Amino acid sequence: MDMMRSSGEASKERLSSRRVGRFLKEQKGRLYILRRCVLMLLCWQD
Repeated sequence: MDMMRSSGEASKERLSSRRVGRFLKEQKGRLYILRRCVLMLLCWQD
């Protein structure tokens, strides 16, 4: 039954996966920035 999907469902699924991908990319960027800030704070020597 799952193999017989309508094109509407398939395009909706593709859109949501693209949205998830964009969200993950954004989170990865935030995590990178946060990690850099923490490293700078830890390694900071006045």
